[in-house]
Amino acid sequence: MSSQFDYRATPPRPAAAVFAAMVDAECLRARLAKLGGRNGALLEHEADAEHARFRVQHGLEPEDMPSAVRSFLPADFVIIRLETWRRDGDGRYTGMADVDVPGTPADATGQMGLRDAGTGSELRIRTDVTVRVPLLGGRIEGSVGQQILKLLDSETAFTLDWMNRNA
Repeated sequence: MSSQFDYRATPPRPAAAVFAAMVDAECLRARLAKLGGRNGALLEHEADAEHARFRVQHGLEPEDMPSAVRSFLPADFVIIRLETWRRDGDGRYTGMADVDVPGTPADATGQMGLRDAGTGSELRIRTDVTVRVPLLGGRIEGSVGQQILKLLDSETAFTLDWMNRNA
């Protein structure tokens, strides 16, 4: 079983501009330097105006995670996230994310959409978190899901700030 979490942001920029920044290697490296933790890295990257595929690594300290989760984490805790995006038409992009947490009974997947909306755009992400631990899995999924929502909010804020600084 898994737990679902929904994220929504409304950047004040057109979807094409947000997409370009979100998948830009320079922006991703800067974001990981600030938000990626001890072992943050851009592991692979390819992107153009129509498609993108990149893999990032986040390093997290177990003490930064909720106590219900700590006992399941290795000392060198990393998260590997693969994102793939494609342009679906003018001002519309869809994506998928696969998240692996090596050495743990946890993983996540995400469905992502970015589209023009009003004077800006709308980013929606639905994340499914699975933690295969009897009796405690649902509780841990809730903690992990909340951390994911915080990370998505921080990543979105960083990307928008990066866009403003690099316009």
